[in-house]
Amino acid sequence: MALAETEQLTRMVAGTALSRAICTIGELGVADHIESGAPQPVEKLARLTGAHEASLYRMLRFTASYGVFREMAHREFDHTPLSAALRSDAEGSFRAAARMFHSIFAGWDGFHHTIQTGEPSFQKVYGQPLFNYIGAHPELAPVFDAGMTAFHGHETGAMLDAYDFSDVETLADIGGGNGSLLGAVLQRYPRLRGILYDLGHVAGRAREAIQALGLEKRCSVLEGSFFDSVPEGADAYLMRHVIHDWTDEQAVRILTNCRKVVPRHGRILVVEFAVPSANEASLGKDADMIMLAFPGGSERTEEEYRALFEQSGFRLSQVTPTRSAVCVIEGRPIGGA
Repeated sequence: MALAETEQLTRMVAGTALSRAICTIGELGVADHIESGAPQPVEKLARLTGAHEASLYRMLRFTASYGVFREMAHREFDHTPLSAALRSDAEGSFRAAARMFHSIFAGWDGFHHTIQTGEPSFQKVYGQPLFNYIGAHPELAPVFDAGMTAFHGHETGAMLDAYDFSDVETLADIGGGNGSLLGAVLQRYPRLRGILYDLGHVAGRAREAIQALGLEKRCSVLEGSFFDSVPEGADAYLMRHVIHDWTDEQAVRILTNCRKVVPRHGRILVVEFAVPSANEASLGKDADMIMLAFPGGSERTEEEYRALFEQSGFRLSQVTPTRSAVCVIEGRPIGGA
């Protein structure tokens, strides 16, 4: 094997340390103790975060080689755009996402088992599926709410700029989580009404969020499982990063339940990555590894979504790209208006 390939593969193997380091930086809040343009000595950063000074220095030196912080003279560190995004007060801060993965990072430990068996790595390590685990550990709820917003919040504006909801009367957000997505759509479209549907342990937090936005008169929050049923009363049904959490069989079950209530003139809107062709790098392919290891779901190509739709009674009518990495994949009832 040539030297260049050996060294490149070595860096790839060490990539695990980069992922772990980002999560540790987020959990410790290292970025919060640096103001851009005012480098801080590692001695001070270690004292403020409760870290071991020599180990913290080596980690920051390592992440700086990837553009996360910039090492200055005298073992001081300043921000780069990447490290600044890990500050708690940064616009669209990524810190909550790093902290979320910090809390479940051990889930990667079963990845080899996943490739051998198809069973999610998380389930192998923790002894139960991801969402069951979160439901059984309420202390993780705010961590995951904040983490998912940090991961996907930037997609909301991109979706609203790309897709026109003006002809929708009532929008149902299925698996709507903490309500941030539906709240943003309702704020953009003042005449639109909303329905948020999610499990009981999630719905309470969604109600609080909807009330905080002053939208409770235009939006109802309903409790239930989309594996059992989906509420009637909307002409458009939205799911963002829901279908990717599940196997094809489970996805068809969710979509079929939606088909039972989507009116003939209605539509379903699936906001997901559309995985591109072979050998092309994409965030969707990166996310697919997370889906494989943690919930056991899958990121899919446009054609794979087309097949899921057809099995569920929909035809794929339109794919709308956004300025983010996600698309709005629209389905219309087969035989509908």
